[in-house]
Amino acid sequence: MPFRIALAQINTTVGDLDGNTEKILRWIERAREAHADLVAFPELTVTGYPPEDLLLKHRFVQQNLDRIHHIAKATAGITAIVGFAHRAGRLYNAAAILHDGRVADIYHKNALPNYGVFDEKRYFEPGRRVPVYRCGSIVFGVSICEDIWVDGGVYVEQAEAGGARLLVNISASPYSAGKGKEREELLRKRARRCKAGVAFVNLVGGQDELVFDGQSAVVLPDGRPIALARPFEEDLLVVDFPQDDGASPRPADPRVERVDLPGIESRNRGPAPPLRIEAALDPSEEIYRALVLGTHDYVRKNGFEKVVLGLSGGIDSALTAAIAADALGPSNVIGIAMPSPYSSASSIEDARDLAQNLGMEMRTLPINGVYQAFLGALDPEFGERPMDVTEENIQARVRGTLLMALSNKFSWLVLSTGNKSEMGVGYATLYGDMAGGFAVLKDVPKTLVYRLARHRNATADRALIPENVLRKAPSAELKPDQKDEDTLPPYDILDPILEAYVEKDMARDEIVGLGYDAETVAIVARMVDRSEYKRRQGAPGIKITPRAFGKDRRFPITQAYRG
Repeated sequence: MPFRIALAQINTTVGDLDGNTEKILRWIERAREAHADLVAFPELTVTGYPPEDLLLKHRFVQQNLDRIHHIAKATAGITAIVGFAHRAGRLYNAAAILHDGRVADIYHKNALPNYGVFDEKRYFEPGRRVPVYRCGSIVFGVSICEDIWVDGGVYVEQAEAGGARLLVNISASPYSAGKGKEREELLRKRARRCKAGVAFVNLVGGQDELVFDGQSAVVLPDGRPIALARPFEEDLLVVDFPQDDGASPRPADPRVERVDLPGIESRNRGPAPPLRIEAALDPSEEIYRALVLGTHDYVRKNGFEKVVLGLSGGIDSALTAAIAADALGPSNVIGIAMPSPYSSASSIEDARDLAQNLGMEMRTLPINGVYQAFLGALDPEFGERPMDVTEENIQARVRGTLLMALSNKFSWLVLSTGNKSEMGVGYATLYGDMAGGFAVLKDVPKTLVYRLARHRNATADRALIPENVLRKAPSAELKPDQKDEDTLPPYDILDPILEAYVEKDMARDEIVGLGYDAETVAIVARMVDRSEYKRRQGAPGIKITPRAFGKDRRFPITQAYRG
């Protein structure tokens, strides 16, 4: 009889021990109803991922352990693998193997990532044990996320010395564009290397700047994927895995420890579940879905019902509004047009058309009176000095103040609308258009903003985002006839330079070697370096590239290196 495994790809909330526990119990019951022998949950399921400095609170860690014992009581007739934080003298990133109503064993993560967005060595000790588990006639190993990314990791010992024919990996693997394909190839490689099946269960949902895309999978020993869960949704993936024909020998390696899980009475399971491989998403759809999920979860998990944003008639605010409407429903998105003396009539009309197309509310708050009051207050100090970027920034800060006032009064979350290109070079006003609680496009380069906007129009089969917004030259409209290219290189030149300098850490001369003008490269690099202080004060935003500003890239503000 095959061994039936269920991968519970669920969306947890960091710190919600009760809510996460209740969800785990519901999904154990779903797995039981599917007649699964084993159900596996993502990494640190009980605490939510990543719990960060909540792990420094002793009561929090103890309470998460208490939940594990509570969950164990619900595993009569089934085995569950549940991620949690385990204190055994030191603190470990752990998986509880819960079997037939009890805690049968605890596995500690061996490989702790400490790069990019990961900071696990701050909190955890690496595990040393290499257990394998015999349940019925199958032997399986358990590992946690990074364990399977390391060449020659614990999974090799579990398979080769421990005789494991199934490797279960519970993960919280964050999304970035193309990550799903990278993971699939990794799982295929590991399965072929170990001649063992791999069952990979991944977290789904948004947590601050991170989005987890799910896409849990089961791969056969020959590297063939036979099941793939839905992207960006909760899902239960149920697969029948063939059991061993004969008895598995005891491990010969003294580091590998066999844990026997007493047999559970077999039951009539009915027909095998259909094998399901969800189709891969188009690259633009994949990124768009990540932005929608990240926005939804950030807003809802932080207790907000509605969001507000400035509608300028430009492409960035248009895409932000479309994502918010898809994430929260258009009735929960309020756009505020704040025309200044330099706002064009066409931009106000574009903002109005966008709001109507999306079905969202739009209000108008002209800023000229407030702007003139600021200039009047500052006139004794400014005197006869000519107008410059100072007056431009005052307009942006008036708008930021109005949006934050609406947020305070009505408990709406302000979405800032700046993109990665602008954040990279500091083409944004601190306390102005950077004001807000969440920056949806913070990791989306300007050229990708246009691509995503066109993609959304294509999926709607109409110009949801008005064509004029897509065609007109980008402008902050803070002075007469202003265009972004007055200050910045064209975005189709700027974005590749930023990718090379920020995401690939290439030196300036290396970027010039790619064919870019040396002076342009020097100017862009200088703008990036000088804008770090702005980015430190900006709102969090969704990571969709391999290297986002924030946890991925931690540069000093005060530094003199010019490489």
